[in-house]
Amino acid sequence: MKTLLLLHAAATCYMCGVIWFVQLVHYPLFSAVGRSGFVAYQLQHVRRTGWVVGPAMLLEGSAALALCIFFTSDLSPTLIWMGLGLLALVWFSTFAWQVPCHNALLKGFDPERHAWLVRSNWLRTVLWTVRACLALYLLPIWD
Repeated sequence: MKTLLLLHAAATCYMCGVIWFVQLVHYPLFSAVGRSGFVAYQLQHVRRTGWVVGPAMLLEGSAALALCIFFTSDLSPTLIWMGLGLLALVWFSTFAWQVPCHNALLKGFDPERHAWLVRSNWLRTVLWTVRACLALYLLPIWD
């Protein structure tokens, strides 16, 4: 169980760091790329980001689900299920809002779509931050 908790915390904290970087640095810089090079830039962003976040998101999701299935009496089922619920909201936001927004930006830079991407991504930023705090709280080092 300790290994599972450590994997869960590591993947969650990794994604929390990535999302803060994306929110404060990467997404805002989209507007500085320039219209002529934006489509190529966005295509590379989509391709490369998948390699950075895909494995961690799958590990985090698998670990969160495993915690719900295999939790022990020394863990709070409420906190475990709350963590999974927060992750479900992250994934919903990702696939309902961010992915379609990125796909639309593959056609060219759109200031309104870009602004929506930055604004809507705050939800994921907050949710992953709360998840990271929760994952760290669940670690056995607090015993």
